[in-house]
Amino acid sequence: MTYMSVVSVRVDEKVKKVLEEAGVNISREVKRFLEDLAWNIEVKKRVKRLNVILNDVLSAEEGFSSSSVREDRESN
Repeated sequence: MTYMSVVSVRVDEKVKKVLEEAGVNISREVKRFLEDLAWNIEVKKRVKRLNVILNDVLSAEEGFSSSSVREDRESN
């Protein structure tokens, strides 16, 4: 079960009027924006953690790729 929180936002009356006249569902758009923002924040945090992990990984030694490919070709 997902619990929902209430978020209240105050905007200029003119802004609300323009959005309502355009048929914008303000609640849905604000919810979508905040969900996307939260997702982007989570992604940035995870990328940061992955970068820390990748910084600890040693680079392959010079010529490893070509010797590995050569070995694979010769084994077939």
